[in-house]
Amino acid sequence: MAGSSGGAGKSLVRASLAIHQPPIGYSTTPGGLIKTFDFDFNPSELSLSRRAQWKTTPTAAVRDGSVPEFMGPEPRELSVEVFLDRSDDPSSNDVRKNVEALFSCCEVTQASIEAKQPSTPWVVFQWGSFSTARFTAYVSAVDATYTLFGTTGVPIRATCRVQLNEIPSNTLGQNPTSGALTARRVHRVVSGDSLQHLAWREYGDATVWRTIAESNGIDDPSRLVPGTELILPAAEEVGLR
Repeated sequence: MAGSSGGAGKSLVRASLAIHQPPIGYSTTPGGLIKTFDFDFNPSELSLSRRAQWKTTPTAAVRDGSVPEFMGPEPRELSVEVFLDRSDDPSSNDVRKNVEALFSCCEVTQASIEAKQPSTPWVVFQWGSFSTARFTAYVSAVDATYTLFGTTGVPIRATCRVQLNEIPSNTLGQNPTSGALTARRVHRVVSGDSLQHLAWREYGDATVWRTIAESNGIDDPSRLVPGTELILPAAEEVGLR
C-alpha cells in the first residue's frame, strides 16, 4: 500500500495509466486515447520482470543432459499497486468509479468489435522519466480490495493490484521464428495515415515511403483510403539490414 511518503503532492510527478483503443490491422501502435487514469498516490513499489525462454530436449544417449536451446526473450511484465482513498469525503463515489475504470481494461472495446478485431484496450504506464517501466501493454489482471466504506455502503478506500504484460513492437521486418529480416507485414490504413509516417514508424526512415508505394502499386501517395491493406516490405527490401 502506498503510504503518505508515496502521496502525489503538487511538487511530485504523478504516475498515470494511459488507456487506448487497440489498433486496427497489424499495427503495434496504440489507437485513440480513451482515458488517462491519474494516480492519486504514487506507487510505493513496482514489480518488473522479464524472462528468457530456453528449451531442453532430453536425449537418451547424453548422460549429463542435452545442451539447452535459446528460444528468445519473453515480454516484460509489470505489477503495480494503485491506492485509492476518499475517506475525507464519505459521500464520494470516486473510488467505485476508478476501480471500474481499471476493470474496464479487461473488457473488449466497442470500437474493436465494430472493426471486427475484438480486443481489450492497450495501455501505457508512465511515471516521469522512469523509462524502464514505460511500454505498451495489455492488462491481464486487476485485483481490487475494498478496505473502507461509507455509511451507505459505498467504498471510499481500495487497493488495486494491476498486472501489465508488454506488447512488443516488431523488430524491423524481422521474422520472429527465424530471426531473419525476410518477413513482410500487412498494415490496414486508418484515418490520418501517410506513407511517410508509416515509413518512419516501421523503418526509422521516412524517405523509403517510395518503396512502400511501389510494393502496393500506389500512384498517388496522398490518397490513402482507410481500410486498405498495405504490404510493408521486409527491411532488406528497403535497403536496411
